[in-house]
Amino acid sequence: MFAKDIGIDLGTANVLIYVKGQGIVLNEPSVVAMDSETKKPLAVGSEAREMLGRTPGSVVAIRPMKDGVIADFEITEVMLNHFIRKINGKSFLSRPRILICCPSNITQVEKNAIKEAAERTGAKKVFIEEEPKVAAVGAGMDISKPSGNMVIDIGGGTTDIAVLSLGGIVTSSSIKIAGNVFDSDIMKYIKDKYKLLIGDRTAEEIKMSIGTVYSGNKNDKMEVRGRDLVTGLPHTITMCSDEVEEALRESVYIIIHTAKNVLEQTPPELAADIIDKGIVITGGGALIDGFDQLLAHELKVPVFVAESPLTCVVEGTGILLDNIHLIDK
Repeated sequence: MFAKDIGIDLGTANVLIYVKGQGIVLNEPSVVAMDSETKKPLAVGSEAREMLGRTPGSVVAIRPMKDGVIADFEITEVMLNHFIRKINGKSFLSRPRILICCPSNITQVEKNAIKEAAERTGAKKVFIEEEPKVAAVGAGMDISKPSGNMVIDIGGGTTDIAVLSLGGIVTSSSIKIAGNVFDSDIMKYIKDKYKLLIGDRTAEEIKMSIGTVYSGNKNDKMEVRGRDLVTGLPHTITMCSDEVEEALRESVYIIIHTAKNVLEQTPPELAADIIDKGIVITGGGALIDGFDQLLAHELKVPVFVAESPLTCVVEGTGILLDNIHLIDK
């Protein structure tokens, strides 16, 4: 068996792995459960995510990626090793080439850390590509021609906004406001308004089932259970979509403001192309109701949600692996 090329979307919330010739073979949360006394990993991925916020004292569930970069090097390595072993069993006789994505505005030190973590899993060669570029390729944009393409990738830890032309990034910006911040906004809103404490997973559920960012777009209700801060007892409230919009408003407008800044720095010829083609949004954040409408309303440019926003980046790694000459610099 020859070495296979592997593409990895090492996200703050999820890790997706693409194997050349097989497609997406793994999609699991980037969470590791550790025994805090022996420092041994107990579970990785979906199994560990089930433990988030529900573990006894000696077990801690850790997210080793923060804001799209490695926060805990050793645990990231454990996680990558586990996933790569999980997908290949004993089938790789030789070492694979790995393409990993990173946010656009991270430092060289952070890039090196990601590269080193991948090299230590036994890769023959590691390529690092910037996420918005890979997301644009995965969303089906042809970025090799001299015309402007704009992509907004709203992930778990970072939102990457970039204008691409001739296979490279012309202007870009990366901010640490994305899915995880939206979850915290919802938790804070419920705590302030209803004096109710909820966990990350409940906040994410609210965001996904009744969340909207465009006022009046959606009118769903949901029962939310948590712990009452006043009595200390379990308590249930009912929350509606407009409240979620209110909770997320500030963070969402920071993303819009950043997108405006990127557009302002774009050369006029490329800006004209973007008005024609529109902007594509990818990443989990693109699934929140009304995001495309709000962006289109604020930026005065057509906005489209990519076909499969959650897997755009990893599908892009697959396309780039087929054209490795484009990245083998």
